[in-house]
Amino acid sequence: MAASGATPPAVFLCPMESLKNRADFLRANRGRRQVTPGFILLARHRKPGEGDGSVLRVGYTCSKKLGNAVARNRAKRRLREIARAHLPKLGRAGWDYVLIGRPNEAESRQFPNLSDDLKAALNRIHGDQH
Repeated sequence: MAASGATPPAVFLCPMESLKNRADFLRANRGRRQVTPGFILLARHRKPGEGDGSVLRVGYTCSKKLGNAVARNRAKRRLREIARAHLPKLGRAGWDYVLIGRPNEAESRQFPNLSDDLKAALNRIHGDQH
């Protein structure tokens, strides 16, 4: 156990913003891609002048193949929650990330498995640089 008064090591949490413009989603589509059972992760390092380099941006999308509006919204809520939990620690400032829900999985996959998928996908995208 740590000595009393000792502070735990600081963990840098990167601030997040939401992607809202279609053009940002299309640019992310030209970046790196990692397919997982629950979703597809797109990642792209922004060029200088493409917004604030000290934040990471994240977007979410689900096609109609996933189901009706209720199913798509539920899947996006789940994707937002795993991103909120893990991207500030594992993501990188100056990067755009897009999570695309996969049919039959984004809505029904066990939450711990979705979290593990995101961690593994980020490790593969950033390689040993992380």
